[in-house]
Formats: sequence, C-alpha cells, structure tokens
Amino acid sequence: MAACSLISSGTSSSQTLPLPSSNSTILSLSRSSSLRTHQTHRRTACIVTSSSHPTYSPAPESNQTYVFSKFLDSCVVFSTSVALSVSVFVTDVDTAAAFAVATPRKLQTDELATVRLFQENTPSVVYITNLASRQDAFTLDVLEVPQGSGSGFVWDKKGHVVTNYHVIRGASDLRVTLADQTTYDAKVVGFDQDKDVAVLSIDAPKDKLRPIPVGVSSDLLVGQKVFAIGNPFGLDHTLTTGVISGLRREISSAATGRPIQDVIQTDAAINPGNSGGPLIDSSGSLIGVNTAIYSPSGASSGVGFSIPVDTVSGIVEQLVQFGKVTRPILGIKFAPDQSTEQLGVSGVLVLDAPPNGPAGKAGMLSTKRDAYGRLILGDIITSVNGKKVANGSDLYRILDQCKVGETVTVEVLRGDRVEKIPVVLEPKADET
Repeated sequence: MAACSLISSGTSSSQTLPLPSSNSTILSLSRSSSLRTHQTHRRTACIVTSSSHPTYSPAPESNQTYVFSKFLDSCVVFSTSVALSVSVFVTDVDTAAAFAVATPRKLQTDELATVRLFQENTPSVVYITNLASRQDAFTLDVLEVPQGSGSGFVWDKKGHVVTNYHVIRGASDLRVTLADQTTYDAKVVGFDQDKDVAVLSIDAPKDKLRPIPVGVSSDLLVGQKVFAIGNPFGLDHTLTTGVISGLRREISSAATGRPIQDVIQTDAAINPGNSGGPLIDSSGSLIGVNTAIYSPSGASSGVGFSIPVDTVSGIVEQLVQFGKVTRPILGIKFAPDQSTEQLGVSGVLVLDAPPNGPAGKAGMLSTKRDAYGRLILGDIITSVNGKKVANGSDLYRILDQCKVGETVTVEVLRGDRVEKIPVVLEPKADET
C-alpha cells in the first residue's frame, strides 16, 4: 500500500528524484537549514512512494477550483470599477461637495465676541435716504432725487429713529430701511442743529423694531475698544473696530457752527454714510453717535468723532416729548475769538444784544460806532456764575449746564471797570 509523506530537507546532499508519470514534476531537495515549500493557490501535492520510485500525483479538481476563484475575483473588481465610474460621472451629485471634508471654522474668543456683537446689534441699525424734490427743466415734472444718505438706529419700540441732523437737512422726504430690507416713509419728530441730532418716526410693526441698548459715556477710558456700525458709501451694514483715542474733544456743528463739547474721538473707520450710526462698546451698549471725521480727503484718516450718549439721551428725550430742545440762551451775538485776542483781553466781546433778548433786557451793552465813526466796544463777558469765560466755547459749555428760566450772574468788563449783571435765561427760538 502506498504511503503519503511530506519531504524534509534533512539530508546532507542534494538529490533529484525522477518522477515517471507524465503529470510528475521534479522535486529538488537542496542542502538548506529549513524546509523550502512552494505552495500555489489551492494546489496540493502528495508524494506517493512505492517499492521502486516515488511518484507525484496532483489533484485535478484543484486546478478547476483555482481558475473559477480567479474568475470570480476579476468579476468583483470589474463590477466595483463600473459602480465607482457611474457614481462619479453619471449621477447629479456635486463631486466637489461629495469628496470635500467640512472642517469647522475655529475662531478665537475675541473673534467670537466680535461676531456675536455684530449679529446682535445689526438689526438695530437702519439706512436713511434723503430725498429732495427737483423740477425737470423740460417736462416741469417734480421728481424726488436722492441727495444723500446716512445711518441711524432704532431708539424704542414706538418707531423712533435717531440720526444726525446733517443727514436729513434739506430733505423733502425721508425713507428708512431696516435690516430686513423693508423700507418705510419717515417723519421728522424734531432736531437739534447745535448738537447735530435728529429724531425720526416710522410706522413699522413692533416685532421688526429692535431698540439698541443704551449705555453711558461718563466713565469711558482712552484705549477702550469700540465698534462702529453703519452704511458707509451705501454699503449694507459694515462693522469697523478701533479704540477710543481721545476724550473731551470739541467740534463744531455742521449746521450752526456751535461747538459740541465732550466729543469722543476714535480711530474706528468712519466714512461718508456712517454718520448717524451707533458707536458701541464691547458689551454692545450705545456710547455715542458717529457724526464727523477729520480728513482733508473726505475718507477715514483714523480720526473720527462721536457725540457722547449722555448728551444724545437728554436731547432725544426732549425731542420725543416736546418736539424741540429748550436750550437756554443769553440772546447775544459775539465777536470771533481772534478779535478779542487782538484787543489783548480774555473773554467774549458782545457785538449785539437785542433789547427784546435776555441780555438786552438786563442792560448789557452792544458794540457800536459813535457820531464820528469811531468804534465803541461793548461789554466783554469774563465769567458766568463765577466760572471763567475765555472764549465762545467756554460760554456755550456753561450755558449747556443751565436751565431755561434760571438767573445767572454775568461778569463783564465795561471800559475800565468790572460789573456784574443778573440775566434771566430764556429758551431758544423755535427752529423751522
């Protein structure tokens, strides 16, 4: 009976055993320290030994199994290739989106705070269009032509909108566009030319009105971070950042030339169209109203000015309640500061004190000429209520702290003597 056994390389010399069968192969036993076995896919070999010669008998069914297995593998590979090709080139799926890996955007803490601040306060900022009536020279038709634009912000749920006076000056019609791009016709509630503040009113649903949080400006510090939101050059809702670069600045009103005190200076970019927009702090509270820039070219040069919210709040309350600002006046016209300096004195020179005005009623003297044409100087105001007056700005600053009906003591230099004159302050005449 034939025996089947594995061949090992345990001999000391190499032998080659002839296999007489036609299906036989030659097995070489080499001198090596390990068994070298070459085994092909699912092929089995067996050594059949007889009394004379060992024989090799392969399993014929194993070749068929191997060929069939290879055929199946080829079919699987081909099917997979076809499926991938069809999914990439035939379907309507966006290949770029299909293979793109969405990575979450990572922002720093301060960036997240700025993004959140812009998103929360943008619904409070509006776009204001100033329309003026123009008559066509040929057809004589009256047209409304946009003559300017600016920004503003929602003050309360009643539809009051705050902006600069110079934004609405000379307008025949005004339109306010909210953050959701809905536009409403606006009416002028009142304005203060001296402080460049105006209040408008729109008839919009309360759910669309988002009043801006009102802060305080008395405790601001230089170096504090601020943010300006507006519509510069007609662009929709732009955010610029900066710091407070100066406090207690003084600028002149664009309408009357009267000085505005305690103005906030910032390096946040403020360009044409930003006027009337809010200046907010890092907590999102209103601290000022952007009003002007200092720039020879008209574009932002890093020096912008905002009216402090403490000043704006008092003005808005009066405009909403009375439609006008009851600011006290002395009722005088005074000479430019340069003229007084040329006289070698410090104070305000009275050019005219109308007899029906507060100063005229109190007996204050105006500057005039005598019968020979010689100039006779009027009274020179040196102090009010004991507070020194060196120029016109000092006088305005003191009067802003007084109330209508209050009696103030005005100290004047009349010729070579000093006199004290009590004056009862009266309200400013109505503006149209």
